Amino acid sequence: MKKIVLFLIAAFLLGQASFAQVDTSANSIPPPTKTTTETPVKHKKKYDLTKRANDHFLLQLGYTQWLNTPDSIKTGGLPKTINAYFMLDFPFKTTPQLSAAIGLGIGSDNISLDKKQNFVNVKATSARLPFLYDSTRMTIKKTKLATTYLELPVELRFVADPEHSDRSFKFALGVKVGTMIKADTRTRLQEVGTQQFILKESSKYYFNTTRVAGTARIGVGHFTLFGSYQFTKLLKEGVGPDLRPVTVGLSFGGL
Repeated sequence: MKKIVLFLIAAFLLGQASFAQVDTSANSIPPPTKTTTETPVKHKKKYDLTKRANDHFLLQLGYTQWLNTPDSIKTGGLPKTINAYFMLDFPFKTTPQLSAAIGLGIGSDNISLDKKQNFVNVKATSARLPFLYDSTRMTIKKTKLATTYLELPVELRFVADPEHSDRSFKFALGVKVGTMIKADTRTRLQEVGTQQFILKESSKYYFNTTRVAGTARIGVGHFTLFGSYQFTKLLKEGVGPDLRPVTVGLSFGGL
């Protein structure tokens, strides 16, 4: 009987030891670790703008008309605009597709008038600028009014491919401020009983010598279509109609 009791006690102790070993090993298993996924970092493309050409020189040829022209003033022929600017371009560091440009140049509008009705007498002494002439004293063969400005153009530019702007889509909005250099007329006429002659006159007396105009350009590469609208009046207040030149044409950009 003693042997049986001792056997049972030994069996009980051995079982307890085995259970303790299994439980300890189970507790020693480390908990599962969480797996993390890293998001790939997108590197911003770097552009080499050291050799790009971006319209540092602009030559513009356009067709010009006067808005708000009264019935008493008739234009004719081919009214035209010729502009030439040299501009400095400054790309944005964070967005090279965008840039700001500022420059200096000459803008000139040449308006031909209907030879049968109009003659611009810029040397007149009247309160208002005369556009009519005395047909009993002379016959007008051809007359043209030219206004020339020293201008400061400013543009905000967009180009799709900053490294190759000479063959990329581009768009620009801007404004130009100018001061009048001269206003002159060139008229071919014939007075009664005399031969034909050319009359050249120049005076800024009737003209608003400050010009502010909005501009826009759109195109590809070196060639863009442009348009401009003059915010300021062509003539001084009270000396004539509210004439405002508007121009559309073609720009060539280089350098």
